Amino acid sequence: MKKLNVLVACGAGIATSTVVMSKVEELFKKNNIDANLDQIKIAEASSKQDGADMLISTTVLPTTYKIPTIKAMGFLTGIDMDKLEQQIVDTAKDIQSKK
Repeated sequence: MKKLNVLVACGAGIATSTVVMSKVEELFKKNNIDANLDQIKIAEASSKQDGADMLISTTVLPTTYKIPTIKAMGFLTGIDMDKLEQQIVDTAKDIQSKK
């Protein structure tokens, strides 16, 4: 299995992405998904997408990206958490199966 490179972004790259980083780390551990997580500002996503497999963001995406993107507001609001976690796991496994 390929190790995934995942970008975790929020507006400023500090507060909300830290919360999401720890939740995604736990989720990947629980589902045996091997991944490097990179905490960034959403403004950096365009320049970093070439080296990444997916983008998980807590903020509005300012553009479209070449990699799968997941809006992760649910980690902050607690709304539809199960659905969000399933979407992240399914996307990660889908990417790994294609590599």
